[in-house]
Amino acid sequence: MRSELFQQAQETQRPGMHLQNHKMLRVGLNGEFLARQGSMVAYQGDIDFSYQGAGSVGKFFKKAFTGEGMPLMRVTGRGDVFLARDAWDVHLIDLEGDSITVSGENVLAFEPGLDWDIRRVQGAGMMAGGLFNTVFSGHGRVAVACHGTPVLLNIDQPTFVDTDAAVAWSSTLRTGIRRTAKAGAIIGRGSGEAFQLSLEGQGFVLVQASEGAPVPQPQG
Repeated sequence: MRSELFQQAQETQRPGMHLQNHKMLRVGLNGEFLARQGSMVAYQGDIDFSYQGAGSVGKFFKKAFTGEGMPLMRVTGRGDVFLARDAWDVHLIDLEGDSITVSGENVLAFEPGLDWDIRRVQGAGMMAGGLFNTVFSGHGRVAVACHGTPVLLNIDQPTFVDTDAAVAWSSTLRTGIRRTAKAGAIIGRGSGEAFQLSLEGQGFVLVQASEGAPVPQPQG
């Protein structure tokens, strides 16, 4: 039996967290890592999956209050684990003693040596969706999933991004919420929301080409 597919889809053999392809993450595991609940699509070997709590009382209450979209599972053992999220594009970010802010909706997996905490964007009250995101710092790798091919914008002037399209940004940036002058303006990807994430300083922001997966509407 022969097919080009068999060569193109052959799994990688490297240890650690790597891209199997641009839609799928492969982790050659000998230890543990943390991943988004429900993101496993296949695994081989002696692997265990368990619910990962917030990690501290403070984080627990932040998650309960904010609804931060990062339900986690701890993956332990030895073998190969494959992760994906609805065929979104997967990208890897290596932290080298620095930090990055990531939308919880876009976190796919990360190495356990990283520190993380949930923080609120200044000025993001309940009217702006209560914009809370996750700050990662230290040394390690984070895998993010983007709904559509993203663009990386260098911040050297005031920049404004749809709150649902912002995937990640430099933690050194000054952030806030900007409300469109006309409350009824529809300037985003169709949500009708009149709020944008504002970013100032020196750094970058990663913006996905979508506001994320559509929210299922209740049946009438």
